[in-house]
Amino acid sequence: MHPAPHASLSLPARLCLLAWDSTETEVTDAGRLPALVRAGALVELVRRGLLVDEDGVATPADMDSDTGDPVLDGLLELVRESRPHRWRTWVTLRARITLDAVREQLAAGGFLHAEKRRVLGVFPTVEYVLEGVAVVDALRAQARAVVLGPVPVAEVSERDAALAVLTDAAGLVSDDAHDRGRLEELTERGGVAAPVLRTVVREVRTARAAASAVD
Repeated sequence: MHPAPHASLSLPARLCLLAWDSTETEVTDAGRLPALVRAGALVELVRRGLLVDEDGVATPADMDSDTGDPVLDGLLELVRESRPHRWRTWVTLRARITLDAVREQLAAGGFLHAEKRRVLGVFPTVEYVLEGVAVVDALRAQARAVVLGPVPVAEVSERDAALAVLTDAAGLVSDDAHDRGRLEELTERGGVAAPVLRTVVREVRTARAAASAVD
């Protein structure tokens, strides 16, 4: 059996795709996307042991290791070169850098299509259109099954648990009533990243509320 086309995608890449409405091939509520993708990147780096928590501050485990993923390594370099910040600050601080890198990565992989345009006929910009509709549908179905059941929490991987909790925080899974006890169990399934996951989830919810207020 061949692996799913999204099997190799990082957590921030999956979260970026999940923000797309596969029926409209456009992003749903783009205002919350930078914080969501950055939160996923932070959790991924913690999962891989490259960022650690020191009294609430995001701290590189060392100054040399990398992941081989340009999105994650770009964020890791940014953290290394910046003065120390708490996790909540990193969720939004220059978050568009991570989002832009993820979208470029997804376009290179054929999941998105990049269209170069000029605003007012002068300023160059890039707009992205969803190409991997089936991938988004599969990711969303998987996230729903993890957040709402019937998948037993004990059978959920650390990455899938983090993906589901962050997706729920951004309001991308469902408007159904959720079992908060189950979400807490899923957060615990995040393993070593669980404490950081709790923090960034709060910030994703805050970004979501702020984006809704602007709309």
